[in-house]
Amino acid sequence: MLLRLVALTLAATPLLLPGTAVTDEVQRDATAIVRDAVNHWRGVSSYSEMTMVIHRPEWERRMTIRAWTKGDDQSLVRVIEPRKDRGNGTLTDKNNMWSFSPKVNRVIKIPSSMMGQSWLGSDFSNKDIARADEIIDQYDHSLLSVGDIDGITVYEVESIPHEEAAIVWGREVLRIREDHVVLEHSFYDQDGELVKSLRSLEIGPMGGRTVALRQRMSKADAPEEWTEIRIVSIEYEIDIRDSLFTLSSLRNPRD
Repeated sequence: MLLRLVALTLAATPLLLPGTAVTDEVQRDATAIVRDAVNHWRGVSSYSEMTMVIHRPEWERRMTIRAWTKGDDQSLVRVIEPRKDRGNGTLTDKNNMWSFSPKVNRVIKIPSSMMGQSWLGSDFSNKDIARADEIIDQYDHSLLSVGDIDGITVYEVESIPHEEAAIVWGREVLRIREDHVVLEHSFYDQDGELVKSLRSLEIGPMGGRTVALRQRMSKADAPEEWTEIRIVSIEYEIDIRDSLFTLSSLRNPRD
């Protein structure tokens, strides 16, 4: 399949569109903008193959990964290559998360205290991989600006967690295209300092919809260190058996 990759320059802040006002109605739609972006990426169900590149100034590590998702709260991510990492997996089901390492032949439940820790040594955290819906129902969303990039409307949304929510971030800012593709997702600490950002570097058609084909996560205090996820293939709205999202499947792959 030939893919027309669209390179995006993400440094510039979108300009306010002429005649565009951030009305109360648009503000109320900020939650819908975020929700639609999450649903667009995830779909009702999905299967994807991707490569993950962990880059450091002194070295670079590459993995091949397969991932399955179903509904709002089930996902399974499994490492295929390199051989030494093959079989490492992560399972999420509702609010629970487990990891499996063939080297020690153990399934470990990830406690909430470890959700912010690195996943497989990458710049993604366990929470990032869990793909929880908390940003939809545990945050208040407001529209900061409406802009335009190459003729495509871009919404900039600020998401602030509810006071009672167990969220480590002080706020998050998302830049989302009108076709629901997230251009940039920035995470700020309680003091308002930028901690890390996830940027979409390439966007194009795959799996019957327009998606981010290459994304890079990097920390604000170490921009020379980053992790990229590159989508090789993806299918949406497919039949996936419930038994795939079990501890038995995590330990003994049968896919």
